[in-house]
Amino acid sequence: MAAGALACALGGCAQLSYYAQAAQGQYALWSDARPIDDWLDDPATDAKLKGRLAKARQIRAFAVSELGLPDNGSYKNYAALKRPYVLWNVVAAPELSLQALQWCFPIAGCVNYRGYYSKEAAQAYAAELRAEHYDVQVGGVPAYSTLGWFDDPLLSTFINYSDAELARMIFHELAHQVVYVAGDSQFNESFASAVEEAGVRHWLARYGNDTLRQSYAQYVLRRQDFLRLLMRHRDALKALYAGPLPAAAKRDEKARIFAALKEEYQTLKANWGGYAGYDRWFAEPLSNAHLASVATYNDFLPGFQKLLEEKKTFRAFYAAVHTLAQEDKAQRHRALAQLGRP
Repeated sequence: MAAGALACALGGCAQLSYYAQAAQGQYALWSDARPIDDWLDDPATDAKLKGRLAKARQIRAFAVSELGLPDNGSYKNYAALKRPYVLWNVVAAPELSLQALQWCFPIAGCVNYRGYYSKEAAQAYAAELRAEHYDVQVGGVPAYSTLGWFDDPLLSTFINYSDAELARMIFHELAHQVVYVAGDSQFNESFASAVEEAGVRHWLARYGNDTLRQSYAQYVLRRQDFLRLLMRHRDALKALYAGPLPAAAKRDEKARIFAALKEEYQTLKANWGGYAGYDRWFAEPLSNAHLASVATYNDFLPGFQKLLEEKKTFRAFYAAVHTLAQEDKAQRHRALAQLGRP
């Protein structure tokens, strides 16, 4: 009842069903989650899962002792979900623009996506947006952060990631509990990405072996290759939409750019030896929505990396980021852009 009253007060009663599914989805996670020790002590728990949970607990302890990340109840419970993703995000952009639509929520502020715990509900909302002539992408999400308001559990949607990728996921989501600025996704995601990358390097130095380090290095290189591919075509589209061509000509060129992106991805896959880890990104027809948020996780990453290098310790780094977070949005963006310059 309180959630319903809040929804009506903040966003109108038309949003009530959306807030209700969000509340029900989050409550279901809490209901399904059990302490890691319970899973480890249960003889019915699969041996592989026990190994993954033990590894996650080690990573969680490292996050606190070595990275200065919050020591709270997050990632100390585990929930086995009966779906491949914890939720599905809907991202939308106009037909001839890369400016993503924004939705505004209590606490999180305005973000470039709208999340659903049901794939069918996400697809239904996506259909509404497409009927309004928006480009739309529906993408599965393996994890998210409640920003420290609640204890986030480990989930079956990511527990079977490789050791280094599991560490990356946990470090990234915990970083959101350290600093989060409502309405500034570029700042938030770039900061969490910086913590994630530095954290995994430290973790591999302590617990990794040659095979694990080589495997993760290969993962990072593929990820960088893929991001460069996306950014190159995003820049081409951005220039196209800002140009003087009539709308019909822009639509034709847009289709050509997306066709080139698909073709170049196949070449990239061949160079990777057939690695298909990004195939799901192409599960739906490509659109502006696919590229609208690509820069969010990377625009200010060099600036945060430079700041961490200057501050030398995570504690000093977090203090500096807290200071940046208090500044005007334009000021902190300028500061990070300046820090990130070669």
